[in-house]
Formats: sequence, C-alpha cells, structure tokens
Amino acid sequence: MKRILFLLMIWSAVALAGKAQPKITFDREQQDLGYVLWRNPVTVTYAFTNTGDKPLVISNVTTSCGCTKATWTEEPIPAGGKGTVTAVFDAEAIGRFYKEVGVYCNASPMPLYLEFNGEVTADPKNFTFTHPIAFGAIRLDKEEIEFDDVNRGDKPVFEILVANTSNKPYTPVLMHLPPYLSVKSTPEVIGRNKSGKIEVTLDTEKLPALGITRASVYLSRFLGDKVGSENEIPVSVVLLPDFSSMSEYEKQNPPVISLSTQKLEYLNLKPTQKKSQTVVITNTGKTDLVIKDMQVFSMALSVNLKKRVLKPGESTKMKVTVLAKNLSRVRGTQRILMITNDPQHPKITVRVKASLR
Repeated sequence: MKRILFLLMIWSAVALAGKAQPKITFDREQQDLGYVLWRNPVTVTYAFTNTGDKPLVISNVTTSCGCTKATWTEEPIPAGGKGTVTAVFDAEAIGRFYKEVGVYCNASPMPLYLEFNGEVTADPKNFTFTHPIAFGAIRLDKEEIEFDDVNRGDKPVFEILVANTSNKPYTPVLMHLPPYLSVKSTPEVIGRNKSGKIEVTLDTEKLPALGITRASVYLSRFLGDKVGSENEIPVSVVLLPDFSSMSEYEKQNPPVISLSTQKLEYLNLKPTQKKSQTVVITNTGKTDLVIKDMQVFSMALSVNLKKRVLKPGESTKMKVTVLAKNLSRVRGTQRILMITNDPQHPKITVRVKASLR
C-alpha cells in the first residue's frame, strides 16, 4: 500500500511538472522601419511577457547577418514578468533590407524568429522619406505619441525623430506637457538640414487612473510659437489593470472577450456623408465581462455601445459611425480602444480606415 501511495505521489509530481511551462509572448514579431538614413544605425526593440507559469530563460539570440547586433534580457523572467530583445541595424548598405532575429529560450525546442524590414536611403537632405510628418519647416517621423500596454511603476520612453529643414538653427520644444511626461532633446539645438530626436518619458506613478489617459502636446516650430491644431500631437496612454490579486477561481473561470471584427473600412465617402457599421462583442468566458473604459481616437468617429457588462454567452452591439465632414481635421490613427477585465485581453483595439472621394 505504501508503495502504491509513493508511486502515486511521484506520478502526480511528474504530471504537475509537465504542466508548468514558460511561455514567451511578444508584443509584435514583425516591424516595418520604413526609410532609414544611410549609416545612421537604427534600434529595433521587441518587448515580451512570460505568459507561462515557470521562469523563462533566453539562452541566446542570433541575427541573420553581421550588420545586426542583438542584446536581450539575460536574467530569468518569472511568470508574468517582462523583458526585451533588442537589435541594432548598422544601415551601411543602401537599398531594401529584410532581417531576422532568432530567439533561443526554454519556452520552445526550436528558435523563435522576429523580423524587421525597410529601405536605406542615401539622401541626407531629403527628409521626406525618413520624417514624413511636416510641421511647417520641422519634420517628424511620427504624428502621435503612444504608450500602449504599460503597468504601474514602468517608465517607458517614446522616441520621435526630428529634422530641421528651415534656414536657421532649431530648438525642439514640446509645449503643454502633462505632469506624467518629461522630455529630452538630442541635440538641444538642431542645425540647418540636420536631424535629432526627442525622447518622451512616461512616469506611470503620476497617471491619474488605470485605463486610458489622453492628452495633447504641441510642437514649437519656432521661437514664440503658439498652440493650435496645426502643431498638435495627440498623446495616449494605456495603463493596464492589475490582475495580481485574482483568486484561483477567477483565474480558472475568466471572462473572454470576442469581437466580430477589429478592422473597419469606410472608403470613398462623400464630404457630408455619415456611414455606420456594427461590431458584435461577445463574452465567451465563464464569468461576467466588464468593459471598464472606452476611448474614441478621432473626432470623425461616433460610437454607441449598448452594454458594458456581459454575462457568459451574452453579446452586445457597438455602432461605429464615421462623420466624413471631420475627416480632414483628423491627425493620427483612427481607432477605438477598450479596457476590459479579461486577463488575456485587457486592451482591445478596433482600427478604422476612412477616406473621402
């Protein structure tokens, strides 16, 4: 009898050990870098989370050629912990490029491959390719500041590339900064036909609440510039809910959000047209689904959500209407962002593409 009990204990231990596994989940596995300036190295970062229940260890990261060097988080990542894989591309060869980064870790018997691509351009004065967003004579590579999927205590940095095409030196300044953002410009003064960067740092401890926070900052294009829609840069922050205090029952019976689509297209609209589409939201989980927060990132969108609390198996409709008359005033990506109590999908994005005839 003792022997049988002993064997059962060993079998149970082996079974439990077999279930406990690390799992690496990247925020994205492919990146399009667009145009890159010749001989200006570019850094590509892939953030990941250990979504398993055992420590994750990356043993090695390889690159597809000597033009790319990689670094990674080398210490073990506990369950729920985060890390990064970073690749630096030297941009020494002109033309299109496609690169792979191989990640060797204890979450997979085979390497996991990350990708990035783009094109190296040789014209240092033609900033149209590398800095497509124009604010007068100042050009940027991005038209909005986004901090997605951050947690309380994080201090992420968002980088904006700046090019000065004016006939005098330029000092980059972002006006009307909210208290949770700080800015550093390198160099502090950008010469004629020169480029630099603005680093925007987020202090999540100073955010007013969990969920979605929106604001606007304004790029000073010249000394004495004023704020207005022409130099506005939208800011969005998504501070994810904290699921660390979930009970075992809640972990085993979570709500699960499912959408009929996460991409909507409204093409060739008349200038005064209003057009609507419907997204069906369903709770396919085992407990109540709660849509805690929702933000609409466009003055050209109108959204009507019938219910925010869905019982298991229940559905609701979200009506999304595009107001064509406001499309010309839209800056940034049009999207609808929802924060939920689904631990696997705390943030859901519905992207909207709309155009006029």
